[in-house]
Amino acid sequence: MNRLVNNYCLITNDVETTSIYFNKLRPETGYKVWKEGMPILLDIYEKYKIKTTFFFCIDIVKLYPEVVKMVIPYGHEVASHGYSHEVNETFDSMGYTKQLQHLILSKKILEDLSGQEVISFRAPALRINKFTPLALLEAGYRIDSSVPSQRFDFFLSFGAANKFKWILSPRKPYRTDQNDLTKKGTGAILEIPLSATLLPYMGTTLRLTPGLTKVQRYLLHIETKTTHKPLVFDIHPNEFIDESSVPRTIERRTSNFISFFFADLLRSHLKVKNLGARALPLYTDFLDFYFKNQYCFTTIRDYSSKLIL
Repeated sequence: MNRLVNNYCLITNDVETTSIYFNKLRPETGYKVWKEGMPILLDIYEKYKIKTTFFFCIDIVKLYPEVVKMVIPYGHEVASHGYSHEVNETFDSMGYTKQLQHLILSKKILEDLSGQEVISFRAPALRINKFTPLALLEAGYRIDSSVPSQRFDFFLSFGAANKFKWILSPRKPYRTDQNDLTKKGTGAILEIPLSATLLPYMGTTLRLTPGLTKVQRYLLHIETKTTHKPLVFDIHPNEFIDESSVPRTIERRTSNFISFFFADLLRSHLKVKNLGARALPLYTDFLDFYFKNQYCFTTIRDYSSKLIL
């Protein structure tokens, strides 16, 4: 049982080369994330004197290793967001051996750069399969945060058909099943679920539907006050950069027309709302709410160390 009585807000940041504007991975986007997006987030967190968790994808780390080193002086947790964010290298498409290789390499690179032990993981695009729990365990991870309980993606993300398990997954932190991160069990991996109310509760929805996100915020606040479930929010530094000065075309990443229409074409038009400077006041208003309601801000690692399950 979770015996923590304080209300916790766990801010998580996924750091990658994904361009929201161009709907693809771009080294140029990674550079702007390093030079523009990351400093904005670090300044915000320093202003509020809060600690967060940064999930780094090795795609960006190989290009710009300083992106990891810059968070260390602030005391944030360094965590893994996998070795690659390529759509053909998702964890739900890989077997055990390849997942293990990705996890070991990611962990070693991040630990060498940061000097921290890396124990927390979030899968790129939140895509996992039955091999992921064992691969995480064997690679030396102890915490996962890839399951957004009760989130429903319909066709708006790749792998959505495999994400129906989210609907029935536990809302509070739990020990996972040895073969399924979405189920409670006796395994060694601790799941810290992302917050959701059918719709995801994250930077994307904050930018796209600020009004609806305030309704979510109220509902989740009531839940936290009642059950002490931690609020787990996901933001990306690429949401604070502006690439709109460059003409774009929408890249087709799949031969399936339905997936292309929803996950590429429609999604790419929706997700560009309130990017760049316009995202900043939305995010500071979000943090103000939890700060004023006296939530404890900490890293996933530190929160997990206090849990008794």
